Amino acid sequence: MEHPPSAPWSDLHAQLHRVLRQRSLLPKGAGVVVAVSGGQDSVALLRLLLDLQPKWQWHLWAVHGNHGWRPDAADNATFVADLCQTWGVPCQVVRADPPPATEAEARHWRYGILGYAAQALGATHIATGHTATDRAETLLYNLLRGSGTNGLQALAWERPLGLGEKESALNVVRPLLFLSRQATGDFCQRENLPLWVDSTNADLAYTRNRLRLEVFPYLETHVHPRIVHTLAQTAEILTAEVALLDQLTDDLYQRVRVQQARERARSSSTDPPRDPLGPCDDWVLQREPLRSAPLALQRRVLRRVLHWVLTASVTFDQVEKLVALISAPNRTQTDPFPGGWLARVEGDQIRILRPN
Repeated sequence: MEHPPSAPWSDLHAQLHRVLRQRSLLPKGAGVVVAVSGGQDSVALLRLLLDLQPKWQWHLWAVHGNHGWRPDAADNATFVADLCQTWGVPCQVVRADPPPATEAEARHWRYGILGYAAQALGATHIATGHTATDRAETLLYNLLRGSGTNGLQALAWERPLGLGEKESALNVVRPLLFLSRQATGDFCQRENLPLWVDSTNADLAYTRNRLRLEVFPYLETHVHPRIVHTLAQTAEILTAEVALLDQLTDDLYQRVRVQQARERARSSSTDPPRDPLGPCDDWVLQREPLRSAPLALQRRVLRRVLHWVLTASVTFDQVEKLVALISAPNRTQTDPFPGGWLARVEGDQIRILRPN
């Protein structure tokens, strides 16, 4: 696995250097935890960051998460640890115990160990190897599942790791979103970088693999040869538009939501409230600001309220039940939401009632 200390400066290095400077993704001297699976995208990211390190003076660490799903998972972890040792990058390997049961649990666990490692090391950023191809696949996957604009924006360049006080100081960055998976593969081949091939990437039982191996090649052949580029570009446009909608939603939410006197006890005095205006037994919403707002903002505000209220995922039909109450006659009420909550019109307000 021997490799020269740095690869020759290439157009790709120059492009990444320019992207990092323009988007301020990884400040000079920052502590950066790099998620490394051993595949081409994460290995390309780690190599590129190492090559740019003299210019940016970052402190780099690598973290590999072993889900324990595959018979060769331990060999995969050893491969990553050996590669990082060869390249002079401190590396942590974390094994899941017990292994996560679903892809969603695995993703939550991965970001959890990355956040824990970053906090322990004093890092401020977590870098992942997501590419424009991942962005396009995520947009199409979410669209097919019925996602709204928040899901379609698909993999922002930068986001906070979480909502907790400690996690809020950590940013997840995706420096390779300007590249396709083909480009990272070409870079790895050109630089003769060692890679670990994940056998599960060819398993069509996983929906994302089927999209990658069957749907996108079909779309490239029969619909648009640059489908990855166009979908990734659409995600970029939606990211900016969602940011604007979020700001407008925040403003309307503050005018709609009525602070209640009765508050539920928090589990700890240091726990932040789930809702910025504080937890309450019942929710009271002013109808007049909602009436004068565009339908898109009505839906976003009411979806946010239901997000705080319900434990299950919020559906389109549930949001529409609340939208109907904006102009409904007095005393109109919905049928129960999951958990037994009811929404009822009381004069110029909508009251969402906690179950008895």
